[in-house]
Amino acid sequence: MAQQVHTLSLGPLTAHAFNADRSQVAVCPNSNEVLIYIKDASGSWSLQHTLSEHDKLVTGIDWAPKTNRIVTCSQDRNAYVWTPIVNTATGSEEWKPTLVLLRINRAATFARWSPNEDKFAVASGARIVAICSFEEDNDWWVAKHIKKPLRSTVLSLDWHPNNVLIACGSADMKARVFSAFIKGVDAKPPPSVWGERLPFGTVCAEFRTPAGGWVHGTAFSPSGDAVAFVGHDSSLTVAYPSGPDSPPHAIHVIRSAALPHVTLTFISENALVAAGHGCQPILFEGDAASGWKASKTLDAAGAAAGKGAPPPPPPKAPGLATVSSVGRLNNEAFNRFKAADAKGASAPPTSGATAGGSAGAFGAVAGASLSADGELHTTHQNTITSIRPYQGAAGAVSAISTSGVDGRLCVFNVNAGASLAKAMGSLRV
Repeated sequence: MAQQVHTLSLGPLTAHAFNADRSQVAVCPNSNEVLIYIKDASGSWSLQHTLSEHDKLVTGIDWAPKTNRIVTCSQDRNAYVWTPIVNTATGSEEWKPTLVLLRINRAATFARWSPNEDKFAVASGARIVAICSFEEDNDWWVAKHIKKPLRSTVLSLDWHPNNVLIACGSADMKARVFSAFIKGVDAKPPPSVWGERLPFGTVCAEFRTPAGGWVHGTAFSPSGDAVAFVGHDSSLTVAYPSGPDSPPHAIHVIRSAALPHVTLTFISENALVAAGHGCQPILFEGDAASGWKASKTLDAAGAAAGKGAPPPPPPKAPGLATVSSVGRLNNEAFNRFKAADAKGASAPPTSGATAGGSAGAFGAVAGASLSADGELHTTHQNTITSIRPYQGAAGAVSAISTSGVDGRLCVFNVNAGASLAKAMGSLRV
């Protein structure tokens, strides 16, 4: 069950990011604006600022915890770096935008600050990743492009802890690790399993989804020695490289009958949380030697909730079962479509139906099933679009935050939840 549930928008939330002390949050309500909310004494959120420099839908937000700067990117092919300043006339805080020339001809799709916060990366539909750094002499942000061998839209990014390597997931069904080393900005990184000599644009590794699905989300482990990614083929892959010219030490693939995940984050070296179209965050645990498996759902209330099946319809009077009147659709085929439209069921309810009886037809996992009452028993009522660490240090995250298409911002405790094996017993698959 979620620790906190806040409805910040009547429409989808495309992205969210907290400041360092979690007292403010920036969200995009599926528009060209970024809304900054501040938490009051009662624990509720009130609108403080509206950032509206973008012309089209904002697709990525990231808030640097040390420098307190925000980077945003949009379908207008631009990015802005927002810096808090104090208005000398009014004494109030304002956000000053600085335009970043990305030099891309398609929409920007994702943005992330590097760990040292001296550069940031922006993914795009132009088959380009723009690595942006600040030039003191000219007082502007400049972008260097990673292009080859990207073959389609880049959908996600994640920085390695060494501030040099970056993982990219794209719609060409591959996850890649590149070097984003910029001379004069980065110090030479120590040798690692990803390589020793890392000039800008070097492809350190390339992995493919098992069934050719788009790579929606990527994440490095806290040590940086493993990378995980989720695909639209309902797969999660965790790869352990062994060197630049050697085959991977291990690649573990988890195939799921549930709906695809679109975002993920590591909470420790041996645990990660993924979420997406299943509307609930799922905890995965494992290591290189023993493999990975789905451990539990963090949405315990969803697994426990559920209503009984509605009572069966009263029996028809004798002689009426075979009577058919002209102009009335009351046959089995019509009733099947009617049930699918009204309750999302694959077949009309029967007296033998149980709670979550249609879950098997939808490939749902525990807590995300459409029960016989036609309701989705999860905290999020639509796709989860973003997961971010909320509480705890890197490698020891104790809580995560999620935002979704239902306009909700939720916080889940990673130590709570319900066993998938236990909850699946209530489903008819």
